[in-house]
Amino acid sequence: MSDSYIQQLFAERIGGKDYGKSTAIYKFEKIKRAKRAAMAAHPGVELIDLGVGEPDEMAFPLSVQALQAEAAKHDNRGYADNGGPEFREAAARWMKNVCGVAGINPETEILHSLGSKAALSILPAALINPGDVAIMTVPGYPVFGTHSKWYGGEVFNLKLTEENHFLPDLAEIPADVLARAKVMVLNYPNNPTGASATRGFFAEAVAFARKHKLVIISDAAYAALVFEGQPLSILSVPGAKDVAVELHSMSKGFNMTGWRLGFVCGNELLVKAYGDCKDNTDSGQFLAIQKACAVSLDHPEITQQIAAKYSRRMDLLVAALRKLGFNATKPKGSFFLYVRAPQAVGDRRFTTAEEVSQWLITEKLISTVPWDDAGPYLRFSVTFIAKDEADERRVVGEIEKRLSGAAFAF
Repeated sequence: MSDSYIQQLFAERIGGKDYGKSTAIYKFEKIKRAKRAAMAAHPGVELIDLGVGEPDEMAFPLSVQALQAEAAKHDNRGYADNGGPEFREAAARWMKNVCGVAGINPETEILHSLGSKAALSILPAALINPGDVAIMTVPGYPVFGTHSKWYGGEVFNLKLTEENHFLPDLAEIPADVLARAKVMVLNYPNNPTGASATRGFFAEAVAFARKHKLVIISDAAYAALVFEGQPLSILSVPGAKDVAVELHSMSKGFNMTGWRLGFVCGNELLVKAYGDCKDNTDSGQFLAIQKACAVSLDHPEITQQIAAKYSRRMDLLVAALRKLGFNATKPKGSFFLYVRAPQAVGDRRFTTAEEVSQWLITEKLISTVPWDDAGPYLRFSVTFIAKDEADERRVVGEIEKRLSGAAFAF
């Protein structure tokens, strides 16, 4: 089929006539292959997966029971389009009660999404023309930037560095970039660094956006997973609603990754534009899921229990890694721990975090995710499989045991 005319028809955005011919292997595919090979070479040995970016447990019984009840109702069977009122109203209550953001109008300032990823893929359609610039942070989640480029836009990457507490330095954006920029995407608590924004930074970002006529997309998928205090929403900053929309997700904070539901809230005109583009993208999430999630949003103790588990696991993992020489510091939220990768283990030297990650899988059957966008770092996720607190201690103890003989050099 190599000479098929179909090969000549693919869009340039995905490779054009060369689509499918690349031999490059995406890093997550490399991880999958290394995991399979390691398990085949060491049958019966547990592979400890610290790379998974999703909760290890299913949704709480309250949520599941609500879904079962709603799925049986005739009225919920049809197209949801841009959603029913129950989820929007519950989302507005959640923003007020959990994030301290009052005054969100559920009729005009909130719309549901099929998860944050879907919203990040739809919003560029409302904002990006050829030649426009989207300001993104790296390392980070690339979906908004990918779709911006597909619409003929460009991406300017702002590096997140340890020296700046993994917050972007807005002064690093060149004037010629700002002249063409339309959007700045922020993500806090951050994937992969686990860093949290401060109210001061959000206030700075809002003022910066207003000055340079930018839209802020605040990807707050991990917002509720904080280890102390109240989740911080950019919309709690005065004037933020004039320039920003925020994306929230049921996936991480309610153990609902497969349910595919979240919401976009904030600036009314931006929410309307998102909804108009969404109308031409999907027909809405199943109303039973929306209504079950509305029930769940009124029980923030669910997220508090989940966050407490991740905090407990983070304490164990940070302590173990520090014993091994890693400069690990517990984040204030999320389930990600981001640490500088070692430069060597004994006589073996590494030039990238990806090399370290492959060594950990192959030699120690411990899976992590490497990031080399702004220096060599490893992302550890505390969503590893463990059935209870005793098993959590066992898993982290096993990690420490497997790595205790390694002479790491940093």
